Amino acid sequence: MSDVDPTIQSWLSEFLRAHAGVAGTVHRRRADALELCAAVNIPPKVIDVTRTIPRGRGMAGLAWERGRPVSTCNLADDQSGDVRPGAKAVAAKAAAALPVLASDGECIAVVGIAWNDERDLDDATLARLQQAAASVLIDR
Repeated sequence: MSDVDPTIQSWLSEFLRAHAGVAGTVHRRRADALELCAAVNIPPKVIDVTRTIPRGRGMAGLAWERGRPVSTCNLADDQSGDVRPGAKAVAAKAAAALPVLASDGECIAVVGIAWNDERDLDDATLARLQQAAASVLIDR
């Protein structure tokens, strides 16, 4: 991935370690799309299809649109319609897309995290993860 931001890539690796994640992404909001700026353990094909994400599409686009986390207990078996086929190629099960909100409530980024196991992510867990995701250093 040539457009990696080394600071955000390092932050993402530490975020995944701190929360026992096995894969993750950071998308920065640029105008009317999310642009991939960091990825860990994401297959090249998935990187290609998630390089730019429109509002409302896939887990990251839905987290941006809704302004709240979007999660699944199993990427491969998800039937909600929130998980796009490309995300199902990630070697993980549970996943969450966490919007990073500016002080005015506007979404400025979305952090994705995935785990090896299936798990139900309750509202308290998602709120804790979203708060931790807010520490990513994103230029507006």
